[in-house]
Amino acid sequence: MKTGFTGAGLDRADHLRLDEARLAELAASFEARILRLGGLDPELDEDGRLGWDPMAGAEERIFLGLRDGMPLFAPLIRAEPGQRAWSVFALLDRMAAEDSAVWGTARSLIEWHNRHLFCGACGSSTKVFRGGWGRRCAGCGLEHFPRVDPVVIMIAEHEGRALLGRQPQYPAGRYSALAGFVEPGESIEEAVARELGEEAGIAVSDVRYVASQPWPFPGQLMIACTATAAGDEIRLDTNELEDAIWVDREGVRAALAGVPGAPFVGPPHFAIAHTLLRHWAA
Repeated sequence: MKTGFTGAGLDRADHLRLDEARLAELAASFEARILRLGGLDPELDEDGRLGWDPMAGAEERIFLGLRDGMPLFAPLIRAEPGQRAWSVFALLDRMAAEDSAVWGTARSLIEWHNRHLFCGACGSSTKVFRGGWGRRCAGCGLEHFPRVDPVVIMIAEHEGRALLGRQPQYPAGRYSALAGFVEPGESIEEAVARELGEEAGIAVSDVRYVASQPWPFPGQLMIACTATAAGDEIRLDTNELEDAIWVDREGVRAALAGVPGAPFVGPPHFAIAHTLLRHWAA
């Protein structure tokens, strides 16, 4: 199932990441390109595609991979961790799927680097290695590698209706699937049941996997599921959610289609919540 931030179409060329001499050759080649960014956000060209510039200078960079033999890099910029400019969502709405996937990869890696400038074991500074896919401690030599955090995102279903919620920071009228981080020592199924119980007081069974998606804000793997609810009485955790509602398939279809008077505003098309709702409504 096709989801947002996937389909980059790159050969990640893992075998080249430890070959510093070959990476230097690729970066110096005429074909090499570096991703054009405005801070952490993508800068698009006149055709609405990702902007790429010829390689120049010796700035720190991340080797993204090869596309039709062309080496692609991203600049390793310094940025405050945790930035999420909602304005980038407007760009994502009109970006090609493969472009959002490439940019999402770069953004996740840049955020990871900015969070791991120092070693978690000894506190010494770390240095980039492996083509930007790792950092090595200058003190104890410990090697650090990018990680993703697993997040379950799910619909509880009861008698033909789906449970949706909204957080205070959502745009007016928007509702989405409930979500939460998978905790240590927990399976996906257990995380789905726990999160629905904690946030909405809903007990569920029969958890079913639907699809997954990388989410580059800053680096999660979203795992979409559905589950069967034992009842429909909502006991809301107001620390997590502002509201929660049950919506039938007709209402979900209307929301996803942007029909005036729909019971809620749907999540953006590039979010896996949109994919999950379409799957359930169908």
